Formats: sequence, structure tokens, C-alpha cells
Amino acid sequence: MTATTPTTSGSLRSRIVTVALATAVLAGVAVAYTLHAAQRAQSADTASEFGLDRGQLYFRSTEAGAGRVARLPAAKGTQAAKGALKARRTTGGPSCERFYAAADTGLCLQRRAGIPPKAYAVVLDDRLREKRRIALTGIPNRARVSASGRMLSWTMFATGDSYAGSSFSTRTSILDTRTGYLIKNMEEIPLTLDGRRYHSPDVNYWGVTFAKDDNRFYATVSTKGRTYLVRGDMRKWAATALRENVECPSLSPDNTRLAFKKRVRKGSRDPWRLYVLDLRTMRERPVAERRNVDDQAAWLDDGTLAYALPGADGRKSDIWSTPADGSGKPVLRVRGGSSPAAVR
Repeated sequence: MTATTPTTSGSLRSRIVTVALATAVLAGVAVAYTLHAAQRAQSADTASEFGLDRGQLYFRSTEAGAGRVARLPAAKGTQAAKGALKARRTTGGPSCERFYAAADTGLCLQRRAGIPPKAYAVVLDDRLREKRRIALTGIPNRARVSASGRMLSWTMFATGDSYAGSSFSTRTSILDTRTGYLIKNMEEIPLTLDGRRYHSPDVNYWGVTFAKDDNRFYATVSTKGRTYLVRGDMRKWAATALRENVECPSLSPDNTRLAFKKRVRKGSRDPWRLYVLDLRTMRERPVAERRNVDDQAAWLDDGTLAYALPGADGRKSDIWSTPADGSGKPVLRVRGGSSPAAVR
């Protein structure tokens, strides 16, 4: 009896230590789970506070040079716009070189440093969370999402970094998010120019804008030193040139007009002025903005355009708006911003 007492006592102590360790481990797991759950809840709250909501103007914020997506109320009218200018912007979106959004889909063009630099088209959901990432080459330049959120397009500078000169080349892609089908380069689309099928090695496309049916689209094509507005058909995969000297078209929400930049001064570093084309009459008129606009304007509503202009410091850009009918005058909408997109 005495001989077995130490062994029994030792086993008891061993079991006590084991139970204590197990309890400590379980407690640690419980604490870790609680913290993880809290972090997930916090992330969910953050996402829900910063998603694609109607009535908001989204843009790439350049206030601190970060280029992150932010938003403000999409105010209407001059006084409302001035009030929104003083409003505090909601930040926390992804970092983008170019951005656009509509319905429940966002498109973020990113560029990462390296040798060579890397670029990506990032498809975002309605909480601005990544759904798909596509590797690209070149410099991000234009981004568009159709009104339904289904069709996406982006343009990259393959060579050069400006449309002002002639030594540039672009690559424009189209993505159908419903089917997942990606057109990496639309240069092979059959083009009709002056009533005839046109072929040329210098053809470049950029600035796609989609109609409400997600089939018809408009874009710019350049060849032989000239630019044209083309109307395209996704199902037929064909494009037809409509008129000359139209760049970066942007279709109005009601699909009746196109905002575009028109070259009014040849050989100049600031050659463009913003115009609106009535697609029913094919008549164009300039808007009140008389400064050089090198941007694909966005429609805040059926009567108002928004676009980016260089800021006063020469580095950051600001977002301005102006009536689409040529009346009124330009209004500063966002200081330190670019890539405006109104989610309706």
C-alpha cells in the first residue's frame, strides 16, 4: 500500500497539470476566436459603411497622394455642389490609378512599381471587395462600367502617356462579367470607315462607353492622324465610324447624348474642349467649360458633366462639373480628386 502511494500521487499531479494546460489552451483558443470574430465584425462594418451606394459620387482621392477611392454625396445644383465641396469625404476604398463604378460593380486600375512595372484591372463587388484580378501591361488610362454593372472596359497606354502627340499606342479591353469573357485587345474588331471595311496597322481604340442594353457601345478610333467616333455592336462584333474629331465619348444616362473632347487647337499642348453631341440630330455644342479637358467626362445625371482638371499646385487634380446643355458655368466639385463616378 505504501509502495504504490508515490505513483498514485504522481499520476494525480500529472492529470492536474494536463487538465490545467488543456484549460489554458482552450481559453487561448476562445480568446483568439473572440478577437478574430471582433475583427471580422469590424471589417464587415467598415465594408458596409463604404460600399457602392446610390446617390453617392465616388472618385479617386489625391488629397494625400494615396489615390484611394473616396466618396461624397452626389449633390445637384450649384448651391448643393458648393455645400458638398465643404462636406467631409468618406475614405477607405482601394488604391487605384483609374476608377469607375456603376450599379453593383467597380473597376480599379492599379499600377505597381517594379522592373518592369506591373498593372492590373481589379473587378470589385458592391462592397468594393476584389472579385477578379487581370494582369495588364502599360499605363492605366481610361476605365468604364456599363449602367448595369455587367460590361467593363479599360484602356492602357502601351507606349507614350498622352493623346496630345502622335507617338502613342493604346490597348483597350472589354470584359463581360456575366460570362467572364475577356477581349484583351479590341483592335481586331471589323471596322467600317466611309462605308468600306477598313484595315490599317496604326489603328488604336480608346475610351469605350456602353449603352443601357449592354450590347451597343461607342469609342474612339484613331488612324492616319485622325480620330473618329465609332458605334460598336458586341453581339455582331463590328464597329462603324460615325464622325471625325471625337475623343473619349461618354454616353448620357438616357442614352441620347455623348459628351466628348474635341480637338480645337492643332499642335497645342492644350488642344481639347468639352462638347456634347445629340445622337438624334447629330448636332454638337460646346459646354461652358473653356479650359483644356483631357479626360473622359462622367455624367452625374442627365444634365450635368463631371471631369478632372489639373489643380492649382500643378500636381493634384480637382473634379469640376458643368451643365451639359452649354448653359451656366463650371463649378469646383471635389478638391484633390479624379475619376468621378456617380452611382445612381
